[in-house]
Amino acid sequence: MTKKTLNLPKRHTEAPDEQADAARRPMRPGARSHVRAPQPRLESKPAPAPTAEPRSLSIGGLQHFFAPSPRGLEQLLADELVALGAGQVRAVDGGVAFSGDWSLIYKANLHSRIASRILWRLDERAYRTESDLFRMASRIAWTELFDVTRTIKVSVTAQRSPLRSTDFAALKVKDAVCDVFRAATGQRPSVDTAVPDIRLQLFLTDRVATLYLDTSGEPLFKRGHRVETVEAPLRENLAAGLLQLAGWHGQEALLDPMCGSATFLLEAAAIALRRAPGRDRAFAFEKLKPFQADAWQAIRAQAREQELTALPYPIVGSDRAAMALDAARANLHAAGLDGLVTLKLADVLDMDAPAPEGCLIANPPYGVRLEDQAALAAFYPQLGDALKQRFAGWRAFFFTGDLRLPKLIRLAASRRTPLFNGALECRLYGFQLVAGSNR
Repeated sequence: MTKKTLNLPKRHTEAPDEQADAARRPMRPGARSHVRAPQPRLESKPAPAPTAEPRSLSIGGLQHFFAPSPRGLEQLLADELVALGAGQVRAVDGGVAFSGDWSLIYKANLHSRIASRILWRLDERAYRTESDLFRMASRIAWTELFDVTRTIKVSVTAQRSPLRSTDFAALKVKDAVCDVFRAATGQRPSVDTAVPDIRLQLFLTDRVATLYLDTSGEPLFKRGHRVETVEAPLRENLAAGLLQLAGWHGQEALLDPMCGSATFLLEAAAIALRRAPGRDRAFAFEKLKPFQADAWQAIRAQAREQELTALPYPIVGSDRAAMALDAARANLHAAGLDGLVTLKLADVLDMDAPAPEGCLIANPPYGVRLEDQAALAAFYPQLGDALKQRFAGWRAFFFTGDLRLPKLIRLAASRRTPLFNGALECRLYGFQLVAGSNR
């Protein structure tokens, strides 16, 4: 069989991000199709046998990848991947395409604070019908990538695809994978739509189909130590990106006065302690046949050697809800941060600065209901007064979908960065705090 190295996709119009986010994302003008999760009960007609012998995919040489990310953080992710040694780095809407050797899979999954997944590009071809997708997937020697005992799931993200059903497209790819296994081993892998061992991602534009293998497994924002949550918590990779946009890199004090379940605190502590975000979890690439255990253990050991044991500057969180602090305390304990991060039961209006200068960051409530909006309209001016009185010399950042905040808080915003929390358009507002009026 002839070995063939994969080529980098020429163009992406939208990132092949997770299906739940993509389904809620506002479509661009002129887009007709949207993402729907594959339905396991859908039956397809018997597919034709593969017309060509499946080819091997060499893990040697240059490989090509795609990393989805929260919208608005693509450039941060691109910079992060460059620092990890990636080449041909190109940020697009919703993620970053890049290239590198096979070991880059290990490094990117372990070290990326911004990426949602690391997708390995297996093939890309023009298509018109579902049969073209079947033939594309039939050309890959799947038995050389994972064992037949591994469970699989195929997801589809589509942008202006001419196909009527993304469910049927996913089914055709699944059929092709199973047919390749059946022809080679007499057996076929089982489908698990909840917790599969192997996730395949098909990305469709109006003319081109790109097939990826997800090397991450669970999304990378699942660091492996969130055991308790409160209502509407931020995803960890979004929180890490917000900290970077705020210019916080662990070299000054940090306060989250509305800490909830401690997402900002967990990410800030990991940054300050130089802990790799993936240090406490497993990855899908460990279940692949090309997995190199020795190389992976060496990369993990090198990351551990860089870690610090104490925070150089204080990291403090507070909340007026005791239940939120209980969740924060449990998550900090699960992350091994007992005694390093300080928690206080306090209202933000009564908090004092824990240091002469530093960075305050928070994700205040958005006030979707009318009664909530009225309460926030009364709260924001009080918050502005408290910040001027107690946090002169600090920088304050608020991530919110409430675009009234700068006007109501009565402070002049030095930064207004547009971002998305899922499909919700938000802003990261930055304020340089000085005593008295800041207008």
